[in-house]
Amino acid sequence: MTPVTVTLPEDHPLLSPSPLPLGLPDFAAVSDAELAAGLRHGMAEHRAEVEALLSSAEDPTFENTVRALELSGQLLRRVAPMFFTLVGSDGTDARQALAEELSPELAAHEDAILLDPRLAERVAAVDGAALTGEDARLLEHLRVRLELAGAHLAPAERDELRRLNGELATAKAAYTRRLVADTAARAVLVTGRERLAGLGADEVAAAAAAAAEAGHGDGDAEAGPWLLTLSLFTSQPWLADLADADLRRDVFDASVARGSEGEHETLSTAMRIVRLRLEKARLLGASCWAEHALKDRAAPSVAAVEELLGALAGPAMANARADAAVVAGDGADVAPWDWPYVAAEHAREAFAVDAGALRPHFELNRVLTEGVFAAATALYGLSFTERPELAPHLYRPGIRVWEVADEAGTVVGLFVGDFFARATKSGGAWMHTVRDKAEALGERPVVFCTMNVPSPAAGRPALLTLDETTTLFHEFGHVLHGLLAEGEYASLTGTAVPRDVVEFPSQVNEYWLREPSLLDAYARHVETGEPLPEGTLERLEAADLWGEGYRTVEYLGATIVDWAWHTVTEETVEEATADPAAFERHALEAAGIDPDLVPPRYGTGYFKHIFGNDYAAGYYSYIWAEVLDADAVEWFRENGGMTRENGRRFAAELLSRGDTRDLLESYRAFRGRDAELEPLLRRRGLLAD
Repeated sequence: MTPVTVTLPEDHPLLSPSPLPLGLPDFAAVSDAELAAGLRHGMAEHRAEVEALLSSAEDPTFENTVRALELSGQLLRRVAPMFFTLVGSDGTDARQALAEELSPELAAHEDAILLDPRLAERVAAVDGAALTGEDARLLEHLRVRLELAGAHLAPAERDELRRLNGELATAKAAYTRRLVADTAARAVLVTGRERLAGLGADEVAAAAAAAAEAGHGDGDAEAGPWLLTLSLFTSQPWLADLADADLRRDVFDASVARGSEGEHETLSTAMRIVRLRLEKARLLGASCWAEHALKDRAAPSVAAVEELLGALAGPAMANARADAAVVAGDGADVAPWDWPYVAAEHAREAFAVDAGALRPHFELNRVLTEGVFAAATALYGLSFTERPELAPHLYRPGIRVWEVADEAGTVVGLFVGDFFARATKSGGAWMHTVRDKAEALGERPVVFCTMNVPSPAAGRPALLTLDETTTLFHEFGHVLHGLLAEGEYASLTGTAVPRDVVEFPSQVNEYWLREPSLLDAYARHVETGEPLPEGTLERLEAADLWGEGYRTVEYLGATIVDWAWHTVTEETVEEATADPAAFERHALEAAGIDPDLVPPRYGTGYFKHIFGNDYAAGYYSYIWAEVLDADAVEWFRENGGMTRENGRRFAAELLSRGDTRDLLESYRAFRGRDAELEPLLRRRGLLAD
């Protein structure tokens, strides 16, 4: 692909670093056209810097090659995170189309650098014998990156790889654009108020407001209409509360139909991605994409991942069947659209837990400040000061910014919270950075947490479900991984760890949600201020253990779908991609999962993690990392729980380290040994009696 040449005018807002604190991007000051021009100019500038590096007559050294490459391309590093923040969080049709146009250009730009044989030659010639610490790690990291990128290939093979990378970038952007559109288009419009029985007043008001935003009605909560929007998951949050069984089925059917047909169909794009990835893997010397992907991960082999999944799937499915038998009677089946509702009913009757009734105790701002932030203060000594004057510089009203400082009062970073759903936002929840910790550049992290909590009606508080509260704690674990990072180089700090262990710190952070002292502070009724009823925590834990089989199978189902698509080989790919629905079902049943009882958390048509992002052959990461998480949580329990001393150790040996040291080595330094599997099996209720 021939690079698009763009020269920026002297007054272009992106030519200089943002004057806002810590380089927070001034989204409000830049148009889409200026972002596109900035990206293209940044690529050209980066190529020129690398060309100067590669053309140098000096002998290659760490300083003039490895470190110089790491510190190059600063304009591109400023602009790309701005652009992709907007694509994910406020992805208008114009921005999605621009992403489809620019993604192959960015892929070609990366290829132009990594596949240049002069770079591989210079890096190979660097004498690393005397290097230590992060410098040695950076050299090792770059050599692996070049190998995985295909720098070793012959010229004709490199040309073929460039073609594949460009087509993959275009296809992934197209998949995301179509999925966002179809998720919005398939939201369920309700015209009869009686059909919403089971929903609370705030949920009904939010559904009316969503309908008005979509052009239906004026937002009157009593007159309607009401729009039940869809989250990224198969099983929608509405299903636990709706008493109307037909409406539950309508919502479920809309959810699983996403991407299957029509104007925004995604399946054909997903199959193209599968075929392209297989071609790329084979070109790079692997038999399938999963084999290639594992080359820079903690899991040692395809067989090791399959062994873990196989050890969990059978016992989890047995537990799910037992749970279904409890609520439906022996020999009866529970339809997947009914499971959340009947499970919630069972929890109310058997454990005196009413998830819907708990929502008024989880008001977003209080959960955030008295729960999430308070845990970070107790463990890591962090303090959070809101900076409302920075909010107008962001891309939508309602996004909030906090300055984060350590115990000495030194600012360590900025935290940005974008919590509410919008039609232009991709589904799900995620953390990302627009600046990373990098001592070599004098930079501190700017970290975003993005969620899809339904917007409350005007003047009403935002109430979270227990699942959304868990998600907030989870994503903030990623935030802490970014904020507490230490190190010279952005490519080694924070969450820049192997994909299959990046979820470890975030999953540990979920544990603090149920810390009794925190729960008493943040789980207060939004109107009365009353705490949760006595014994609620114990009942929640009992209810969780009862339903763990179903939740485990939901997760494993998605993992198996991902793994199946990315272990297809040259011999099996044509048959697999000819009928995606049949292939998905066969993969689940072969693993011992009944998708009619427990559908996977994501289906092929709406599995954005693997077809729109880079989690391909990586969704197993959550369970792989949970081995570490469950074992680490056991250590916290054994050593006094949420104390500053424990937090200091966890931060020093793990959170601050990023990829400056092998994460499993960091884990051993923290725990004193390797992680053991038994705590995970116990947590998931999968230990044999």
